[in-house]
Amino acid sequence: MKDNDKQEPGESRHPDPESTQEPQNALPPIRVEELPEHLRHAVERVGWKELTPVQAKAIPYLIQGRDLMVQSRTGTGKTGAFLLSILNQVDTNLAACQALVLTPTRELARQVTADAEELGLPEAGVRTVAVYGGTRYGPQLEAFQKGAHLVIGTPGRVLDHLVRRSLTLDKLRVLVLDEADRMLSMGFWPDMKELKRHLPNRRNSYLFSATYPRTVFALAEQFLREPEFLSLSRDGEYVAATRHIFYEVPRMEKDRAIVRIIEVENPDSAIIFCNTKANVSLVATVLGRFGYDADQLSSDLTQNARDRVLARVYEKKLRFLVATDVAARGIDIERLSHVFLYDFPEDRESYIHRTGRTGRAGEGGTAVSLVDVLERVELKGVARDYGIEMERRALPTDEDVQATVGERTTALLEARLRNLDRLVRERMERMMPLARRLVEAEETEVFAMLLDEYYQAMLPDSFELPDAPKKERDEGRDRSRGGGEEKEPRRDSRPAARSRRSSGRRRRR
Repeated sequence: MKDNDKQEPGESRHPDPESTQEPQNALPPIRVEELPEHLRHAVERVGWKELTPVQAKAIPYLIQGRDLMVQSRTGTGKTGAFLLSILNQVDTNLAACQALVLTPTRELARQVTADAEELGLPEAGVRTVAVYGGTRYGPQLEAFQKGAHLVIGTPGRVLDHLVRRSLTLDKLRVLVLDEADRMLSMGFWPDMKELKRHLPNRRNSYLFSATYPRTVFALAEQFLREPEFLSLSRDGEYVAATRHIFYEVPRMEKDRAIVRIIEVENPDSAIIFCNTKANVSLVATVLGRFGYDADQLSSDLTQNARDRVLARVYEKKLRFLVATDVAARGIDIERLSHVFLYDFPEDRESYIHRTGRTGRAGEGGTAVSLVDVLERVELKGVARDYGIEMERRALPTDEDVQATVGERTTALLEARLRNLDRLVRERMERMMPLARRLVEAEETEVFAMLLDEYYQAMLPDSFELPDAPKKERDEGRDRSRGGGEEKEPRRDSRPAARSRRSSGRRRRR
């Protein structure tokens, strides 16, 4: 299985036990030869000689039916872990959906389905179907009628089938939320809230995520029962911390690059720092032309104009603020999800000052730097001087942006279609002949224009995140009363946010 062959560059296959966080009453890791016989046969079928660390540590909890949150990066074997758990719990004699895996994208749904086939779930009698938007309903309905045991899909299309009653979850035993942080950034929270109403109370639930900001903990609180926490992060930063990410971008291409990054990341809110007033104006203009709610703050503004911009910032009515260090001095935005460094600061202390605007009071945050070749040298110096773990990412391609925007638009359109009343649907029938003629004539530019206008108009209003868990909100208020001083990030820092059951009770191995 491909997942077992992947690992992050520089990541040991057997990570330092000091970076592993486990629940109270931790279970010992399991080996291939200790698996139940039917699971051992599945593992042998794909030629695994040993389990990856996340599989060895997570599978014992999954077999015991303990709701679990797992932090593990992509490519560490997490898919194999929850698929083996599903294989262990599904009754193939019962022709009903007993396991549901929710994924953020159709590509991931297809990949999980392929992994299930490679692991031999069909040979073991587990009928599997991938369910996502933008495809015909026929094959999906046929799979439900045959009694699919495992449904793998995106929240929007799964909810669509639940509303139509073509899929029911009365017999559900296992729920998996895969890549939960990405699922929220895709804008699926409204669909997931509605989908939750269709879930039975008696089930085992597992959540997998590479990062754990407050929103992922809130998601876990909604879908899991007193979940325990297992982290195999190689840097040990498993909850709400500031992640430091950088993209290497030629200086003259930064304006288009930041648009691509924002399209894929979909930040809740952000400050974008520039070194000059000219770049502040350029970035704000480019974002505005691409339909984003962005405004600028520089020393050129009159006091009245500055006050109007700041009022929108503090009232959470402005999504992107583009500013210089001087203009942004003294601004403290609550729950700022991202900081972008369009220009690298002129001194290393300013990097700490800028990135310290996010990840405050136990909240999660992301600092994103766009650096050219020379600026990357300075970034390495910051990482060395302050002990910061920097994560390099490849710049999203046009194809990446198209796929991400397509997924979001499909989810938005399907959600709106589900909520239309009878009279609106009757009115819509007037347009059906025209729609068919346009499809037959391959008038793709007309559809692209309409879809783009709809996406730009709807995305700001539809982007919604779960509220922080009550305990975490209270802790955040207590921390904020102690002042808002900025602190230098450290590699071994541990934010205070925790899940409600395992708070204060995790131990290190």
